[in-house]
Amino acid sequence: MIAMSTDVKSLIQEGADLTDQALEALLPSADALPVSIHSAMRHSVFAGGKRLRPVLSMQAGVTVAGHLPQGIERLGAALEMLHTYSLIHDDLPALDNDDLRRGKPTCHVAFGEAIAILAGDALQTTAFEVLAGLACPPAAAIQIVGLIANAIGTVDGMIGGQVLDLESEGLHPTPELVEAIHRAKTGALIRVSVVAGGVFAGATTSDVARLDRFGRKAGLAFQIVDDVLDMTVDSAHLGKTAGKDAATEKATWPAVYGVEQSLRDAAQLVDEAFAALEPYGSRASGLKAVARYLIDRKS
Repeated sequence: MIAMSTDVKSLIQEGADLTDQALEALLPSADALPVSIHSAMRHSVFAGGKRLRPVLSMQAGVTVAGHLPQGIERLGAALEMLHTYSLIHDDLPALDNDDLRRGKPTCHVAFGEAIAILAGDALQTTAFEVLAGLACPPAAAIQIVGLIANAIGTVDGMIGGQVLDLESEGLHPTPELVEAIHRAKTGALIRVSVVAGGVFAGATTSDVARLDRFGRKAGLAFQIVDDVLDMTVDSAHLGKTAGKDAATEKATWPAVYGVEQSLRDAAQLVDEAFAALEPYGSRASGLKAVARYLIDRKS
C-alpha cells in the first residue's frame, strides 16, 4: 500500500514521479538498437508532461480501494505512452503541423517525419504490451485493454475525434460538432483513464458507471479550458504554439460560446462530475482535487 499526499500539487507530483519511474523501467533505453526510434520515443515521453491521465487513474484507484493499489503506476505509464503517441501524430505536418510541444521541438522536427510516425506507432504497441501484463486479475486486465482500445478508436474515440477535428477546419462551428470533437478527441482518453484506474482497483459495475460519468464531465471540462488557454496564454507558458486553434479555424468551445461562458461551462461540468463521486466520501478527495486542477491550471 502506498500513501499519497492530499495537497493537489504534491499529489500530482508524486503521481508523475511514480509514472516516470515506471516509464523509465518499461521503455527501451536510448542506446538500444535501433537507437533512432528509441531516442525519439524518449524525447517525446520525457518532454515534461504533467502526467494528468496517469494521476487520474491512480486517484480513481484510491477512490475505489481506499488506497493506491500496488502496480497501478504501470497502468499510468501505458496511458501516458498512448497520450504521447497521439501528440506525436497530432503534431505531424499532415495533421496540425506544429513544431512545439511541451516546450520542446516536436518529434518530427527533432527526428524527421518517418521516425516520428514510427515512434508514435511504437508507443501505442508498447502500451498494449504493458496493459496485457498488468498486476491485476486477468478478467480486469482484459476489461482494461478493451476499454482503452475503444477509447482510442474511431467510434466516439480519440482517432475518430481527430478525424472530426481535421474535417471541421474552416467550417462554422456548432455546439453539437464541438461537443462531439471534444468528447472523443481528448475526453475519451481522460474518461477511460479514470475508469481503467477503478477497474484495476476492483471496481464494481456501479463503480464503473459512476467513474465513467465523472470522467466524461471532467474530460470535457479539461478540453474547454484547453481551448481557452490556446486563446489567452502565450506559447512560452502554454508549452505549445498558442493561437493555433483560431489560426486554423478549428471548432472550439470559445468559438461557439465565448471565453467567459466557456469558463462557466467548465466549472459547472466539474461540479456535475463531483456529484457522481458522492458515495465515496473522503476517498474521492484526491480525484476531486485533480479535476479541480484541470480547470484552474494556467498551462
